[in-house]
Amino acid sequence: MQSFIPPKRTLMGPGPSDVSPRILEAMARPTIGHLDPAFQVLMDEIKELLRYVFKTENKLTFPVSAPGSAGMETCFANLVEKGDKVIVCVNGVFGNRMVENVVRCGGEAIVIQDEWGTPVSINKLEEELKANPDAKIVAFVAAETSTGVASDTKALCALAEDYNCINIVDAVTSLAGIELDVDGWGIDAIYSGSQKCLSCPPGISPVSFSERAVKIIKDRQTPVQSWFMDLNLVMGYWDDTGGRSYHHTAPVNAMYALHESLLVVKEEGLENSWKRHADLSQKLRDGFAEMGISYLVDKKHALPQLNTIIIPDHITDEAAIRTRLLNEHNLEIGAGLGALAGKVWRVGLMGHAASQENVDKCLKAFKAVMN
Repeated sequence: MQSFIPPKRTLMGPGPSDVSPRILEAMARPTIGHLDPAFQVLMDEIKELLRYVFKTENKLTFPVSAPGSAGMETCFANLVEKGDKVIVCVNGVFGNRMVENVVRCGGEAIVIQDEWGTPVSINKLEEELKANPDAKIVAFVAAETSTGVASDTKALCALAEDYNCINIVDAVTSLAGIELDVDGWGIDAIYSGSQKCLSCPPGISPVSFSERAVKIIKDRQTPVQSWFMDLNLVMGYWDDTGGRSYHHTAPVNAMYALHESLLVVKEEGLENSWKRHADLSQKLRDGFAEMGISYLVDKKHALPQLNTIIIPDHITDEAAIRTRLLNEHNLEIGAGLGALAGKVWRVGLMGHAASQENVDKCLKAFKAVMN
């Protein structure tokens, strides 16, 4: 065996996205202890930067030392107790994962199904809220990674509030790619991932909890089923008042990378990042239209950072096309998941990968292999 040297790819799938040399360099800096005073300064800056990208003043805003799926589990494990009714809106693969979390926490999942490729139905949610006045939580995916559709997060959170429910929001693909306003939209619990529009290596899940959510966590009648994800314990490590208590060994170098990636977003400006993703997505859409390739999602609901295109009828082996893109052009795109497997391709324009150069390369590569 020899040292592993990965091939140089252009990552335009559903994640991870391309990581800039600046962030990789940050990750290669000397490792220090996770309780080192210098690292604690970094922790405070990460929390401040996360509040910026989430648009929140929530004190409990920090990165979970694990991927986005662990951020999801952190939200559900801390907020759901046995017997709690949770209304889960499902319009793709990741909504179904929310249902799994509710069940594993001992809650009762009330599932609303919407067609894949369409946003969560506000009318359906209101019907279930009326039918289940004892519901505690509404959970949904703001940007469904399996389909490339955006739901109306602001309206869904407001509706949950009207019926005295807290909300849990999946923003794994949303954060820094499209508009997201935790405080302005009344989001109670939200989780994301480092590897999408933040263009950071995978393995970190930013989360944020409102004061209302924190009170529910502190007032629980039963212990959180996960020791590692119990926020009553984790708060002691990320809280900067009265000294930090040891909870776990944070992935120090990964936190360097997250800090640097958040600085990149801050330097560009959050709104500028949203606009860049939207502008480049339109150029990609125009290029695919010239090739006769259509999109799964109606334009007004489509995610600019995740473009789900319908595989043309004449393509009989879609996997072979993806293989050629990878082998001949070093271009990675994503296959369809679940009900959309073999029917769509998912083309990401996320973070550092959302560039004119990548749009041009992607369209050129598609023309070559489709011909």
